Amino acid sequence: MTTHALRGFDARVSVLSVLEKRGMLELYQFEMSHYVEKIRLILDYKGLEYRRINVAPGMGQLDLMQISGQRQVPVLKDGSEIIADSTAIAEYLDKQYPDKPIIPHDPKLRGLCLMMEQWADESIGLNARKCLIGSLGQDQSFRTAVLPSNTPDFLKNLVGSVPSDLFSFFGLGVGLGPDAIKSAHEAMKRDLTALCFILLEQPYLVTDHPTLADFAVAGLTMYVKFPEGHYLNIPESLKGKGVTGIADLGTFKPFFDWRDKLYADYRKPLTEMPPSGARPTSIEID
Repeated sequence: MTTHALRGFDARVSVLSVLEKRGMLELYQFEMSHYVEKIRLILDYKGLEYRRINVAPGMGQLDLMQISGQRQVPVLKDGSEIIADSTAIAEYLDKQYPDKPIIPHDPKLRGLCLMMEQWADESIGLNARKCLIGSLGQDQSFRTAVLPSNTPDFLKNLVGSVPSDLFSFFGLGVGLGPDAIKSAHEAMKRDLTALCFILLEQPYLVTDHPTLADFAVAGLTMYVKFPEGHYLNIPESLKGKGVTGIADLGTFKPFFDWRDKLYADYRKPLTEMPPSGARPTSIEID
């Protein structure tokens, strides 16, 4: 064997040794967290195998605090490495698993990608949560669709019959009165309009292949309209459903068609159900 071949062999052995020591990636998650969904998209795009660990809201987050020093998901465990925050996880994955890079090397494109991802986190992500809360208060069928599929009928009927005024009161309790929700709707419509224009004559937001910007935008619009297909462990009645006045408008169909194609091309469908006792439809609202 030549010296060059030996070096290549040694490099492959070294990589395999590192992977063996790390074991399978573990993603601490809420099934219905849109920030977690951003990371699941990236993991699937890179072809990385990982184990989902569902965090129970409340007590489970105390355990998460001991592991990561904070209580928010997502958190990624890679051997002895613990990484919190979706942006930090994305950057870690691109550095440690460089196949199919999601952050461009070209300085201008890199800056545009990172800027767009931050915009998605701070505008789309936050406003999508507000829009979802508002829609839960206004749309009875949407409200009951969010409930797990094994919810007893009497409880579904009870939740569906709760007056909208009571949900509005809940919204005020977390700082989301009617004006805040209206502003979130308007901001979301502006963001989706901008995305439709950007994607009018190009396949992806920054380059000719998907980047962190694409996966951030796709994942963080989950609350506005849930993806169809067997990608999430959510009730069937919730798939393809979304925020009234946004998800059902033909104006934004080009964007959601683009997102559906991104899912079809890169997101892996679920092959098994989560462990018993998991709460797949929990939503963390700060």
